[in-house]
Amino acid sequence: MAAAVGLATILTLLAQPQFTATTRIEIARASARIVNVDAVEPEGAAVDQEFYQTQYGLLGSASLAGRVMRKLRLADNEGFIADMGLESVIEEKGNDRAAREAEVVKALVKNVSISPIRLSRLVDISFTGPDPVLAARISNSWAEAFIESNIERRFESTAFARDFLEKRLDDVRQRLEESERQLVGYASQQAIINLPGATSENGDLGRDRSLVSENLAFLNNELAEATAARISAEARVRSARGGSSSEALTNIAISGMREKLAEVESEYSRLLTEFSPEYPAAKSLAAQAERLRTSIALEENRIGSSISNDLAAAAARERSLDARVENLKDQFLDQRRRGIQYNIFQREVDTNRQLYDGLLQRYKEIGAAAGIGSNNVSIVDEAKVPDRPSSPRPALNLALALIAGLGLGVIIALIRDQLDESISDPGEVEGRIGLPLLGVVPAVSADRIDEIRDPKSGLAEAYLSIETNLGFVTDHGVPRSLMVTSTRPAEGKSTTSFALAAWIARRGSRTLLIDADLRSPSMHEYLGAQNEGGLSNYLSGSDDLDSLIQRDLSDRFDFLSTGPSPPNAADLLRGDRLKKLLAILADRYDNVVIDAPPVMGLADAPIIASNVEATVFVLEAQGIKTRLAERAIERLRSSHANIIGAILTKFNAKASQSGYDYGYGYGYGVRYGEQEKV
Repeated sequence: MAAAVGLATILTLLAQPQFTATTRIEIARASARIVNVDAVEPEGAAVDQEFYQTQYGLLGSASLAGRVMRKLRLADNEGFIADMGLESVIEEKGNDRAAREAEVVKALVKNVSISPIRLSRLVDISFTGPDPVLAARISNSWAEAFIESNIERRFESTAFARDFLEKRLDDVRQRLEESERQLVGYASQQAIINLPGATSENGDLGRDRSLVSENLAFLNNELAEATAARISAEARVRSARGGSSSEALTNIAISGMREKLAEVESEYSRLLTEFSPEYPAAKSLAAQAERLRTSIALEENRIGSSISNDLAAAAARERSLDARVENLKDQFLDQRRRGIQYNIFQREVDTNRQLYDGLLQRYKEIGAAAGIGSNNVSIVDEAKVPDRPSSPRPALNLALALIAGLGLGVIIALIRDQLDESISDPGEVEGRIGLPLLGVVPAVSADRIDEIRDPKSGLAEAYLSIETNLGFVTDHGVPRSLMVTSTRPAEGKSTTSFALAAWIARRGSRTLLIDADLRSPSMHEYLGAQNEGGLSNYLSGSDDLDSLIQRDLSDRFDFLSTGPSPPNAADLLRGDRLKKLLAILADRYDNVVIDAPPVMGLADAPIIASNVEATVFVLEAQGIKTRLAERAIERLRSSHANIIGAILTKFNAKASQSGYDYGYGYGYGVRYGEQEKV
């Protein structure tokens, strides 16, 4: 910490004072709209974040820095070049003007900072340099150059759009004229005559109508009227035949004659009451009445003939109109067939006209907008010449140095603590993981199996000591069923299982070694045994246990391999078959040693541990982290496992500088799922 404070003090005293000048500008989302037409550049978006991020990027661009450089002639300002420390770099470039300007631009971009103010449209442009006056000039010129470039970019985009629209308008106009010529030519060739559509209430012109369709509609209406007239005439004829036609009843002459006939018949009836029919006056009245009846009949016949003539005329007109309508129908259908291509030409004309009108309207709008300058950036506060340096700041630097020194010390302490998390001293086992130490196994470089089979080797002596300690764990000696596991693969659990089974068998006990690592079996390779059938077969339902156990091996104990690897190892172990197997083996053997899978990442070891009498936990010295071992032990205890102690393997006395000294080398290093090489 003292070194950090001292270094900070020296650097603060030697540092050149730097002055920071700040110009504040406002970037509006859209400029004020003077005319009600859209500009070429979009002025509205769903997300303003993209717009403002773009503006911030433009503010810090090299092109804007180049504008400032040219405006203030900084490439020829020897004082600025000296303040920025560019003398040596520019001397190397020689008379290359472009390279000189490029270096000045880099210095400007490096020393300018763009700082948006949260929740506002304000942005601070700050420039830091040794010269306070020049820093203020550069900061203000930066804001002015940004406004100028913004206006120029808008004009350039508008001009580009006008040029583009002019070319498009010429192309679309030619296409419109060509499509109209095709339409008119086809209509003339096919004799298709269309009438202009009617104008709607809102002033829109309706679709064109063909002359044939207009005539057909008119004649169809006339035919309907002629049919109605013919039906009416037929009804009148039927009425006339029944003697009650409306024309006869309403005829004035017939009505007069009927009234006269009624008077004559009345007078005749009166005379007959006094005289005989031969009476001259009576005979005269009878003759007069007969003449009146004849006249009425003649008039009624005349009216009936007139009605019949009207019916004939109406029927003839109906037939004539029907024939003309049928003829027009044929013409209309023929025109519809010929009008398919006409409609294609018409649609092309309409499409081209709409496109042309839209482009022309947009061209006029852009022309109106181009004549009015628009700007959405304004300067809020110009930069003032700073009266005191912004850096170095002695108090802040010393405070930061103090904090950095403290932080660095804490970090170093934490790193050392993390690096020293593994167990390197056997005396640390019980204190770190809470398990008694059953023994320490040295690291060896020779073949471990051969070392264990040699009773005089140091490795065999170590496991003999562990087996002896196991004899004092219970009142009946070594636990009848003993599981050996570890936190992760390659910590020495399989070697430990083999060694314990070998030493227990050497004492004359009937011993069975079970390879319960169903996912990554390896014990059968250590022993040179077969693995066609084994534990997985029995757990899957096979009751022929004798055929699965391999006997008469050179190490004096029997062996039950894993058998074929099942897809559901945890499910097999969780069933009742494992408890049944251990009960059967308890009657046949004095001791059963189980080489279980590692604890972390698998459910197999906790399941097995809950069914055996005792569990031995294997740790790799200077290899496994304490917190991982603690988690593994906690998992075993959560399954009610009886963990009787820990064995520290691969112990290197020289590396640990402890009181243990075996003087052997010993190395593991495989991934789980691979064979643990002997």
